[in-house]
Amino acid sequence: MTDERREGLIEGRNAVIEALRAKRPIDKIYIAKGETDATLGHIASRAREAGIVVVEADRRKLDYMSVTHSHQGVIAIAAVREYSSIEDILKAARDRGEKPLIVICDEISDPHNLGAIIRTAECAGAHGVIVPKRRSAGITPIVSKTSAGAVEHIAVARVANITAAIRELKKAGVWVYGTAAEAGTELWDADLSGPAAIVIGSEGEGMGRLVSESCDFSLRIPMYGRVSSLNASASAAILIFEAVRQRKKRH
Repeated sequence: MTDERREGLIEGRNAVIEALRAKRPIDKIYIAKGETDATLGHIASRAREAGIVVVEADRRKLDYMSVTHSHQGVIAIAAVREYSSIEDILKAARDRGEKPLIVICDEISDPHNLGAIIRTAECAGAHGVIVPKRRSAGITPIVSKTSAGAVEHIAVARVANITAAIRELKKAGVWVYGTAAEAGTELWDADLSGPAAIVIGSEGEGMGRLVSESCDFSLRIPMYGRVSSLNASASAAILIFEAVRQRKKRH
């Protein structure tokens, strides 16, 4: 394991219990699969009550993750800050007297990609980023570092279900734009000047089917070279700043 991935690890039963007791922001807790130990069960239930993602993991994975080599069947990954809510993001737009501009990351698992997207969103003046609890990177130290500290200046909401989050945004009057290589509408032909949420799909699979079906519009970035796709963070940067360009033009 690289040094950067070791950052933010909390290992061992007592250390994790104390972190939970102190209400330290925790991104995820890994617990040894198949363990029936009462202490580990207590940790898992307490974590779930706090809304923390609990993952059962093979002991070999825990051994690989461990720095101390005495994890006792549990490793927590600290978050660098508390997560926000969707309402916090919408309020940030209202407080600034602006139409919401939100980025939704649909299962972006690479922390470097997520950090780069958060950095771009903050630089562009977006009001927030939404990520799912499962199958996604969170705001861990490596994401914070990749974002160049942007996670400290922009709201990041973590939701149980992206499609439910999209419904909530729609009720608030936000138009949701999905991205897909096969979409019929090119980015330059879309109107992104209103209240907008831009969905960035996962690195390998793109948007999930239900997420795609929940979007109001589907857009593609036209490609003119022999390589047919950009990575997630590059796509996000193009889409976000096109929205900013249109807003400035129509302001």
